[in-house]
Amino acid sequence: MERIPFGIRRLDNTIGGGAPAGSVVLVSGEAGAGAREFLYTSAVMNGLVEGDPELFDVYYGDIDETAGAPSAVHYVSFTADERQVRAEMSHALDTELVDAASEEVHFHDLSAEYFRLSPVPREWYGARTASVADLGANDDRTSVSEALGTQLTENAADNLIVIDSITDLVTASGGEIDWEDIPVILKGMARAAFDWNALVLAHVNHETLTPQQHGQLIDAVDGTLLFEWESGGSARARTMVVKQFRGVLSRIEEEDIVRFETEIGEAGFDISDVRKIR
Repeated sequence: MERIPFGIRRLDNTIGGGAPAGSVVLVSGEAGAGAREFLYTSAVMNGLVEGDPELFDVYYGDIDETAGAPSAVHYVSFTADERQVRAEMSHALDTELVDAASEEVHFHDLSAEYFRLSPVPREWYGARTASVADLGANDDRTSVSEALGTQLTENAADNLIVIDSITDLVTASGGEIDWEDIPVILKGMARAAFDWNALVLAHVNHETLTPQQHGQLIDAVDGTLLFEWESGGSARARTMVVKQFRGVLSRIEEEDIVRFETEIGEAGFDISDVRKIR
C-alpha cells in the first residue's frame, strides 16, 4: 500500500488517501486544541475497519484506492493504562464506536518502566494490573526508551502506531533520557518506519517545549500536524495546520489550503471547514 489513512475522512480525501506508508508524524498541539482527539479518532476508525465494517462505512466510507488500512493498531502510553485511555476515547467519540473497535486496538502500558526510577509509589501505577515481580524488581534495568523500542520493533510493521506521548519522554524521571536524545530517537524511528511500512503518530504538547526544542522535533520527523486555538471576537476555534510533510504538503499547497478548521463530534475529530488563500 502507498498510503495509510489517518481515519479522518475529509483530511484523507484532501491529501490523496492518507499519510505515505513509512511516515512518522508529530501530532503537536496546545492543550485541548484537538491533538489528542485526533489520536483517539485515528486509532478507533482504523480499528473499525475490521472491528465493525458497517460502522466504519457509516462514519468513514470507502478507503481511497491508493491507500490501505493498517494490519493492526497499537496504542503505546507511558503513564496511562488501557482503562484510562478507553475512558478518554469515550469522551471524544461515541462509546459504541470505541467498543466496536476495542478488539482491534492493542494497548501497551509502559508505566512500569516510566515510573520505575521516580518517587511515585509502585502500587499507584501497577497494583491493579500486575504483581510486584511483573512491575520490575530492583535488578530490572529496562529503561523507558528501551521498552518503547521493543514495542515498536515487535509491532510496527504494516501497522498504525500511536505514541502518547513524546511529552512524557521529555519529562521522563530518573535522568534516563536527556533532551538531546529525543530528536535522535525520533530520527531513528523515522528511519525504521520506512522499512516497517508503518504510520507512527507521536503526540507532543508543544506548550511544554521551547521554540527551539519544538523545531528540533519537527526537523526529526516526516511530517507535523499542528493543532492550535484561534480566537476571533468572542469565539474560539480549533484549527490544524500541516507543516512540512513529504507527499502531503504539496497536495495541500496545490489546493491553496492554508488552515483546516476542526471540530469534535460523536465520531471524534473532524474537519469542519477548509481555509484557502483568497
